[in-house]
Amino acid sequence: MDLDSLFNASIPSWTSVAILLSFFTYLGFAGSILPGKIVAGVKLSDGTQLHYRCNGLFSLLLLVALLGIGVWMDLISPMAISDRGLELLSTTFIFSFLVTLVLYLAGRQSRDQGSSLKPHITGNIIHDWWFGIQLNPQFMGTDLKFFFVRAGMMGWLLINLSVLAKSIQDANLSRSMILYQLFCLLYILDYFFYEEYMTSTWDIIAERLGFMLVFGDLVWIPFTFSIQGWWLLYNKAELRTAAVIANCFVFLIGYRVFRGANKQKHVFKKNPKALIWGRPPKVIGGKLLASGYWGVARHCNYLGDLLVALSFSLPCGISSPVPYFYPIYLFILLIWRERRDEARCAEKYKEVWAEYCNLVPWRILPYVY
Repeated sequence: MDLDSLFNASIPSWTSVAILLSFFTYLGFAGSILPGKIVAGVKLSDGTQLHYRCNGLFSLLLLVALLGIGVWMDLISPMAISDRGLELLSTTFIFSFLVTLVLYLAGRQSRDQGSSLKPHITGNIIHDWWFGIQLNPQFMGTDLKFFFVRAGMMGWLLINLSVLAKSIQDANLSRSMILYQLFCLLYILDYFFYEEYMTSTWDIIAERLGFMLVFGDLVWIPFTFSIQGWWLLYNKAELRTAAVIANCFVFLIGYRVFRGANKQKHVFKKNPKALIWGRPPKVIGGKLLASGYWGVARHCNYLGDLLVALSFSLPCGISSPVPYFYPIYLFILLIWRERRDEARCAEKYKEVWAEYCNLVPWRILPYVY
């Protein structure tokens, strides 16, 4: 594809705008009205505690079912996304920029002159956006950080399903594509099944809503995480049985570490006396968990995340570096985030953090880093 064709394919159309707005409208209504577990988040730095309606799995399954009915009735093309990949990318980028601009202008008018740690929309009014008012759990509305992450994860799956449909239509379905799609499907379903664990992650409890989160969730997650699928759509990668088995082991080990570490942290925050690997937890200064995965490395969950990301790329073989963009990017991001988290914890916990670092010297990968 030459530069002119690439540029023309990237120009937003009313169809791409309609697809994007329909997607966000559905998420807004589904997130607000569908039943789901009400989860109390951890206390934020200002002492407040928000509540979240975790109905993401229900919302996702219903969305896929509705789209499936639309395809069956010939109302929607299963290739609607894969045929407009660049177009939807540019449309989403513009939308993210506009959202970020609105957030910036609203932040300039706020009391803190900055972006919000807990942006919420309740009903038809903006509530707890910039003013630090605690939400009523019975009148929760939509947490925007939660909403954007959910949009990114669901968008990733929809892109993958459309790419899979195009691969089948083109009679180009390979074992590599099946493996990649299976890993991503399991990862995304797992995310929504354990969606409540998201309430205790760095993004929710420490990051303020601004360009990094909006662009990262709406553009980076769905379009960068799906690079491997796009690459396999136009390139062949033949895998031997041994490579398939090895790839499965990388995914399973990464998933086990990632999910296990996040689950231990979430359970510990809810119940500090809960058993870890069948034993009472070791706690430093009554605050920091030093058992289980958190006794192996201070950010063991990052190691699991990196292994899972690598497993998404391994089905593409080693003929091109393009499919490995995501795990390389994630490695850089997590190293940067780990340094920020270390600095924040050192300031927050002081000597307790120093004691934890002495007990658990490894940051991410034991005996290496």
